[in-house]
Parts: sequence; C-alpha cells; structure tokens
Amino acid sequence: MEKRKLSFWEIWNMSFGFLGIQFGFALQNANVSRIFETLGANADELPILWLAAPVTGLIVQPIIGYFSDRTWNRLGRRRPYFLAGAILASLSLIIMPNAPMLWVAAGTLWMLDASINISMEPFRAFVGDLLPEEQRTRGFAMQSFFIGTGAVVASMLPYIFKNWIGITDSPDNTTGVPDAVKWSFYLGAVAFIGAVLWTIFRTKEYPPHDLEALRADKKGMFSGIAESFKGILAMPKTMKQLAWVQFFSWFALFSLWIYATTSVTSTVYDMTVTGRQFAELEAQATAIYTNNVKQKVAVYNAVSFSGKLESFFVPDAERSRLKKIEGINGAVAQIKSKAKGDTYLLSKSVIDFFRDKNYGGLLTAQTKARLTYVNNQYETGADWVGVCFAIYNGVAAIFAIFLPFFVRKIGAKSTHLVCLVAGGLGLISIFFIRNDWYLVFSMIGVGVAWSSILSIPYAILSGSLPEEKMGYYMGVFNFFVVIPQIVSAGIFGFILNAVFNGESIYALIVGGCMMIIAGLLTLRVSYNQKINISQST
Repeated sequence: MEKRKLSFWEIWNMSFGFLGIQFGFALQNANVSRIFETLGANADELPILWLAAPVTGLIVQPIIGYFSDRTWNRLGRRRPYFLAGAILASLSLIIMPNAPMLWVAAGTLWMLDASINISMEPFRAFVGDLLPEEQRTRGFAMQSFFIGTGAVVASMLPYIFKNWIGITDSPDNTTGVPDAVKWSFYLGAVAFIGAVLWTIFRTKEYPPHDLEALRADKKGMFSGIAESFKGILAMPKTMKQLAWVQFFSWFALFSLWIYATTSVTSTVYDMTVTGRQFAELEAQATAIYTNNVKQKVAVYNAVSFSGKLESFFVPDAERSRLKKIEGINGAVAQIKSKAKGDTYLLSKSVIDFFRDKNYGGLLTAQTKARLTYVNNQYETGADWVGVCFAIYNGVAAIFAIFLPFFVRKIGAKSTHLVCLVAGGLGLISIFFIRNDWYLVFSMIGVGVAWSSILSIPYAILSGSLPEEKMGYYMGVFNFFVVIPQIVSAGIFGFILNAVFNGESIYALIVGGCMMIIAGLLTLRVSYNQKINISQST
C-alpha cells in the first residue's frame, strides 16, 4: 500500500512523544551516577550498577518490537506500548531520587530503563509505519530534534532549580540527593507521560496490510521471544555492517554517561585535601572501624552458619551501618594508594561520610571546612555536567535540521564518518581541559556525533528491511546499542583499576577512540542504492 506524504505538523505530532521519552533518558544519563555516588558507590562500582540499562534493553527491545508488529487494538499498533512504558517510567522517575539505599536505586534503574525501552523502541518503527521512503530521513531527523530538545531542558533542570529558582536542600533531606535533583525528576515524570499522550491522541495509526495474518498468528509468547533472539543470525547484510558501527559508537557513549560526573568533578574541579588533612580522615576512619566493625567480628563468626540467627543478633539497620563503615575504610585506603605527592583526591562517598556529624567528630575545624568546600565543588561540577549534557543535546537538536543537507551533498556514509570523528575528538579533549567553560567545545563535537547516531544508521537501515518486519528488525538492531554497553559495564571497572589506576578520565579517552573507529567502519557499509537517503528531505 502506497503511503501518503505527511505534512510538517503531522510528522511533528507523531514525533512529539520523543520529547517526553528523552526527559526520562536525559535525567537518567546525567544524574544516575551522581545518585549512586551519593548513596556510597565508588567509581569502579559504577559500571556494574549501570548494567541494568543495557541488560533491560537487550531483553525488552526485541520482544517489544516483535509483539508490537503483531498488535492491533483500539489504541492501534505501537501506541499501546507508548502508553504502558510512559506510565511505568513516570513512576520510576518519582522513586529514583528518593531511593534510601544503593540497592533500591539500582533496582529502580532496571525498572526505569525497561519502561523507557517499552515506549522508545516502537517509536523507531512508527516512522517506517507511517512515512513513505522519501520522508523517513525527515522523520528520524524530527525525532532527533525532539530528543535533543528534551535532553537540553532535562539535563539542565537541576542547575535551573538550584541557581535560577533557588531550590536548596530541606532540613529533613535524608537521602543526600539534592532537592533540585528530586524536583527535576518529578517534572520529568510529568513531561514524559504528557508528551507521549500528545502523540497518542494527535496521531492516527493505520492497520497493517497483513492484519488478518497477524490475527491468525497463534505463536505463544515464548516462541515469539525465541524468534526475536534468533533474528540476530538472519540479519540483512546492511544491518550486519551497521552493527559494528553501532557497537563502537555506543561503547563510546556509555563511557560518557557513566564517567562524565566523576571525570569532570575530579579533573576540572578541586576535590583534593592536603596530606595533613587526609591524615586526620585516615585516623578518624581507623578509629570508627576499630570501635565498630572489629567488635562485631565475633558476633558475625558465631552466627554465620544461619542467616536467621544473623538477622536476630545483628539487625538489618546495624548490618547496613557496619558495611558502610567497612566500605569507607576501604575507600580511604584506596585514596591513599592513589595519592599524587601531598595531594589526595576524595570520592563523593568519603566526603559525605565524614561530613556526617556522627563520623566527623575528631576532625579539626579546618578539615571540616575543607570537606564542605570539596563537597560544594562536587555538587557544582555535577550540576555543570548536566549543563554539558544539555549543550551536546542542544547541538544535536540544531544539527539534526541540517543533517539531510549534508547527506545530500556528501552522502550518508561520509556524513556519519565526519560526525563520529568530531564526537571522538570531543571526548578525548576533555582530558586536557581545566576550565569548565572550555567543556562547551568538547560537547559541540559530541553533539554533532549524537545527532548523526540517532538518525543516519536508522535511515539507512529502514530502506533495507521488509516492511512487515520493521519493528522486529529495529528491535534486533538495538542489540548493537545494548551489547556494547554490557561489555563496557563488565570490563571498565577492571580496566580502570588495572590499567589507569582508577582515574575515570581515561574511560573518556578510550570512548573517544572507539567513536573514531566507528566512523571509519561506516565506510564499509553498503546499502541498496535505490534507498538513496541523500534525496530524502
């Protein structure tokens, strides 16, 4: 069936839901590492805690793609999944900044990322469903525009709430997560479901041409899931070639999302103490450990044969407190091993621990004042990371408008190569920057790459896929968005400690090199020349 060309506003309405989806995605990317660190996570633990995001994508995306191809009801084909994901994601956004413990925050990230994927994956197939081939680049570019716009606003929200509106922490803030971050997540929840509802009510879907065949399909859920994962073995040639481009691109992006906060706060901002001040912290940590943990060793040994007895003798709250003390003692030892001369770089978890009135009693007033200063440096830097994320997403939104022009002039592959090289150089340049405003130039490069990553591979791919399996193959293609993130999460913690002495800034250098490699691999991609996206506008 020949599809009619849609007007600008029809394409706008069908893409508007991505604005809300990106509120959730951007708040997650810019703030989850910050929340994890506030709840006690160390830099080398962040990749494992982030593992939820790619794993849920690996499981959810192909399944949702498969079943959304086979769905038709009063809401349509893709729109039921938009709605279900939006409801769950909005609830997760409310829970995340209020998580009382690290494991709760990690669990909420699983729920949040799964929900975002439920909404987001069918949006990719939505373009193939409703737009003729000659308008698909415009459709994906419109999605990139809303992705960029939503991310600009969402990434800046903590900075806006704190510096423009004046929201500061309330006295009863027990989680340690700044109130400005909490209100950002609350607003994100409203924006997410509101934008998705706009698309649901303002866009009309048409039944698939093979609707009767879909209704006659009696495959069970497990057969559908198995078929989804088998799709990776039967990918079209173009899809296989693009898979390598995606792998290296998203490996690079994941390194940015995990380590931007720790890298920027530790290299651009001053989070160090002197040797004398650190000696006080070390003595305080040793005293707390000796007076608390060592006294409990006999109890643990006596009841270790029974979880029930352990719970009886050592309540959950006490066990949690002792593990926190043990963790800080280990973190202090780690900081000491990485000292550079008389300079000691503190982690967020150590700063928060000793600023607690229960654990900082032996510190001098000068050292306490220094801890307050270093904590303010961290919070300022973490807020600025949100601004940086807003900048690169803003660049992506603006550059998306011009992408079709560059594709027409030099072709899709050359455009993608240039964009990815710009992004790789942007990531690498962060290593050399010591002034926060200079990060703007790094983010311009990242934004150019991000705009291209979100549109050109999908525009090339959509012309190489059978229409009746558009959602299915888009879901399978997203394996190569999440697999590199899983690999990154599995190895980066080890690599940082074994090769880079725990300095997270080197993760961004590795990411930059990966993005340049992805650009070079783009030159290997071949696609049906009839699918000439350089003529799409």
